[in-house]
Amino acid sequence: MATQKLYAGAKLREQRLKIGLTQKDFAARLGVSLPYLNQMENNNRPVSTTVVLALASEFGMDVTELGSGDTERLTSDMQEVLADPLFASDIPALADVRLAASNAPGLARAFIALHQSYRQAHERLASLDEALGREDARPTPSPWEEVRDFFHYCDNYIDAVDHAAERFASRAGLDIRGAAVAALHTAGLTVVLTDMDALRLLDRGRGEVHISARAQPETQTFQLLLQVALVQHNTLLEATLDLARFHSPAARDIAKIGLANYFAGAALLPYGAFQARAQACRHDLEVLAQHFGASIEQIAHRLSTMQRPGAKGVPFFFVRVDQAGTITKRHSATRLQFARFGGACPLWNVHRAFETPGQFLRQLAETPDGVRYISIARDISKSAGRFGAPTRRFALALGCEVRHASQLVYADGLDLTRDSAFEPIGISCRICDRKNCHQRSVPPLERNLVVDPDRRDVLPYRVD
Repeated sequence: MATQKLYAGAKLREQRLKIGLTQKDFAARLGVSLPYLNQMENNNRPVSTTVVLALASEFGMDVTELGSGDTERLTSDMQEVLADPLFASDIPALADVRLAASNAPGLARAFIALHQSYRQAHERLASLDEALGREDARPTPSPWEEVRDFFHYCDNYIDAVDHAAERFASRAGLDIRGAAVAALHTAGLTVVLTDMDALRLLDRGRGEVHISARAQPETQTFQLLLQVALVQHNTLLEATLDLARFHSPAARDIAKIGLANYFAGAALLPYGAFQARAQACRHDLEVLAQHFGASIEQIAHRLSTMQRPGAKGVPFFFVRVDQAGTITKRHSATRLQFARFGGACPLWNVHRAFETPGQFLRQLAETPDGVRYISIARDISKSAGRFGAPTRRFALALGCEVRHASQLVYADGLDLTRDSAFEPIGISCRICDRKNCHQRSVPPLERNLVVDPDRRDVLPYRVD
């Protein structure tokens, strides 16, 4: 198999500007000619091995950043935007989309943000006709999408918050829950276990943090750590939010809770110790959950965040779906991205997890771009802790590219060399060009359709 060439012009240019060098000086330090550097920065030539080594030795750059998934993520996001019927008559070729994502990532993000604004305005006007003309009827960016994109383009890893959580866990030792209670006590708050539906409730007047006695122990500990983040590390969270520059107070508020959740997960599962244990057990979720006293969902979510520069773990994707197939959580450090609009591909094993409760399902899958993955899925149930209360059911999926399969215990016994072992999956039907998918819900936008009145197959049309 031919080695894939590395085109990283934007990253190379970003590194040069970061250290304040001209192209001429940068080329001299890298040991290449000025024209050659110019061609690499414009993605007319791939980054050579000599340049990669020079970046590491001369500038101490984490060269794994050159191959990060920004271009793939932007390409996937732009493809999905272009799947909007608005662009049906003039869809650029995939090669052009990749070129834009690689050479002009800022412009690509602006294009995505512009489409989001258009779509939000369109939906708002369609559902709020009676509000037209009122000042408060002006369309505003969706805070949920803004926060989701913030974490998405950070590879779901927030360095300062992760390090702060790891330091807290190091001081806590084996009793992380006791350390959380003590930290809250120092802040003037008393922890009270209360028989209530809410998981956590801060009573500012009484100086009490109420934690649900019905919740599982790992959930109680997580909520205590979340409160520690909000009380003890508020300055750090606010500084991180300032850097993010959210467009609305609502987005900032949502992101703050997201960062507090991040702190809680990183304190419960500190980076260094968690990574060492994960590698030792080959990412066995049940072993990790038992060792750290965490839930399967907490373990899977944490694995998707292990992207610390200089100490990166396996790049995982993590997703949670409900019984209707709606994606309720999604994070990806891989090239695989999830549909922004609609549910996940029905051929994905995450949907079958509801049929086999309590079991891990394994799947070898291949996306239309030819990238192969190993994915594991399992259902989880979240009880409210009392009779008559509804039980929330979800399914989780965790996976990575198949080239990392040797580091997963779940790959044992699978034949990774057999092409037929890999099931075809996609992102969403509108941007998937598979012609004979029996689960297709809508036609692909980039293909012509042939309708034959004398023939009826699984689909009422053929994709040309």
